[in-house]
Amino acid sequence: MAVRRWVSWAESARVGLVRACALTVVAMAAPAVWTAAVALAVRWGPGNPWSWAGAAVPGCAGTLALSRPACRIVRHLVARWTGTVIPAGYLRAAPVIQLSTGYWWNGFGYERTRRDARMDQRWRLRWADPATWRDLRFTVLAPVTVGLIAAVPPAACTAAALGLGHPALPARLLGALGLAAGVAAAPYAWRAAVPQAVRLLRPSPAMALADRVGELTAQRADTTVAQAAEISRIERDLHDGAQARLVSLGLGLATAEKLMGTDPERARALMREARTGAATSLTELRELVQGIRPPVLNDRGLVDAVRALALDSPLEATVSADLRLRPDPPIESAVYFGVAELLTNAAKHAHATRAEISVTRDGTDLVVDVADDGRGGAAVRPGGGLDGLRRRLAVFDATLELTSPAGGPTRARMVVPCA
Repeated sequence: MAVRRWVSWAESARVGLVRACALTVVAMAAPAVWTAAVALAVRWGPGNPWSWAGAAVPGCAGTLALSRPACRIVRHLVARWTGTVIPAGYLRAAPVIQLSTGYWWNGFGYERTRRDARMDQRWRLRWADPATWRDLRFTVLAPVTVGLIAAVPPAACTAAALGLGHPALPARLLGALGLAAGVAAAPYAWRAAVPQAVRLLRPSPAMALADRVGELTAQRADTTVAQAAEISRIERDLHDGAQARLVSLGLGLATAEKLMGTDPERARALMREARTGAATSLTELRELVQGIRPPVLNDRGLVDAVRALALDSPLEATVSADLRLRPDPPIESAVYFGVAELLTNAAKHAHATRAEISVTRDGTDLVVDVADDGRGGAAVRPGGGLDGLRRRLAVFDATLELTSPAGGPTRARMVVPCA
């Protein structure tokens, strides 16, 4: 037991030292830039007053250029080490649209080419984004708030290495004390720096509100486009299918009525064709209604509808679910068609043979997992089916998490709030 405890402590110290070194390197990026700028000024000429102005320009430019990459690295490290996700809160670029005049509109102004419009938009967003100045504030304060705390273990270990290599006994004793201090502080130094990074990097309430407003605006636009497309599809299906067939049915019945007295056999044949056409029209209307909202959802609920979907799927699909689940009808429809989309992708693109579907409740959330044994490599691409599914789920504040390494397996998780 004691050996395991020491091994665990040694591993914790090793991991802590590596993480403290990583935080120190990122936090000390700005001082490193200014040190290089000052060294350049000294080399340029200590007696030249313009040398310090020349040092300030690259120092400020380097700090500004490093602020966003450094903050992204810190967010990634914090999320990977602790599971705490720090929202970036950056402004999203609007689509660049070409007008009938040939100019490109980027949300701020007009440019002659798409490339110029994108570049102008990027710089304007960079300067107008409050997150840019938040990142710059973190980059300036990080050496004190994060760097000094995280630098204790690597600085102690470095001093220990120098002291233990010195022939004098006092230096060796100081080196041993430094090594002990560094090893003891390694598991905790990086943890103490994480809350400071979270506090400085999280979006302000105004930024979070602006991001939420932008997200809701995009969701409203997506919903409007989706509704218009669905209405257009229903009108097209009715016009090309059931409506045309019913018009033909009416003409056939009118002809049969005229032939009833002169040619009864021909009239009966037309009546049989009309009966077949009526049955076909009824089938098409049922399929159209099922495409809008499957009747099994109204009759049996989400769980049985998903099971019926699994039975109709070409995959060997198994369903495990809580029979007591019965969310609101719009959520049922979104989840049902989401499962249908995932099963179709697994059979068509991933060439899977088996699938597992799980429908459970986690607190106030409805959690749906769909896993298949396909070849993997699935990704949410702009304009793709999975991107459309994610946008449809976003209307309900739901999320779609996709894990699909090359070679499989693929696992998709839909989390829908159902408070």
